[in-house]
Amino acid sequence: MNAPTILEPALPIVDSHHHVRDRPGDSYLFPDLRADLAAGHAVRATVAVECGDMYRTFGPEEMRPIGETEFLAGVAAMFASGRYGPRLACAGIVGHVDLRLGDRVEPILDALTAASGGRLRGIRNPVAWHPDPALRKTRGGPEGILRDADFRAGVARLGGRGLSLDAWVYHTQLAEVAELARACPGTTIVLNHVGGPLGAGPYAGRKHEAFAEWRSALRTLAVEPNVVCKVGGLGLPIMGIAVSAGATHDDYAQAWKPYVDAAIEAFGVERCMLESNFPSDRDGVDYVTVWNAFKRLTAGYSPRERTALFSATAIRVYRLERAFADAGEPLPSASH
Repeated sequence: MNAPTILEPALPIVDSHHHVRDRPGDSYLFPDLRADLAAGHAVRATVAVECGDMYRTFGPEEMRPIGETEFLAGVAAMFASGRYGPRLACAGIVGHVDLRLGDRVEPILDALTAASGGRLRGIRNPVAWHPDPALRKTRGGPEGILRDADFRAGVARLGGRGLSLDAWVYHTQLAEVAELARACPGTTIVLNHVGGPLGAGPYAGRKHEAFAEWRSALRTLAVEPNVVCKVGGLGLPIMGIAVSAGATHDDYAQAWKPYVDAAIEAFGVERCMLESNFPSDRDGVDYVTVWNAFKRLTAGYSPRERTALFSATAIRVYRLERAFADAGEPLPSASH
């Protein structure tokens, strides 16, 4: 089988959202990440996001997620050695702490920062929730968590430390995200996966209605200046964006175009960053195809706009400048 063609192989990319995990039948470990990053696209750096894996099996319950951050920092250190090329994988880490601890999160954030080797850039809690059981996930929210006073106190603490909140929600919760943004104006909220437009469960067969509902809520949320948007995750089955087996990057670009266009229109390129969401999105699509599709979708944008989408927004929001400087690597620019 021929390897897929790499479009614009010199265009610098910062993958703003991926996971590294060790699960039976669904592992994505250092060799997998290394192979994808070396497949041909110019991925200069990545942000590794928690997924509830590799927790410690000992100690106080609230401290156990530190194990995942330690694990991700170990992967980052392997890439930072330079042995695997100029790729700053896991240069930023989004860890986990139960933000419902409110003001009591401080010592755990201290421990996460130390465990990350200085790479901790944000926190993510499972907050996606829907009343329909078909849309409940193992790592979903409890209902109303975004309005919980203790949770909001924890979110406010993040902003005070220069950390962001990664929010994986469904589009039916976007109004609550807007309320949270107003309640915690000093914390940057990074909306995962274009705000979770639903196309499964009660939304199956209601694609146009659901799309309009999502787009309206997204535009309202984009008014909040402390919210930025990750554009990707569109291969998640819960979104119901069907692409046939054997599809090309052009097919994916066509299927994803309405969602990508709507997100960028709402937030602007300076508040949007592209993500692979690997390995969660890898069912039916490979890493090369994801980035080829994004390159097709943005072909009409200016070099400055594409730099914002592919790298600059992620670098700014996750404060990755120091990682590039420490590695002696220049920051991506519109001149590439």
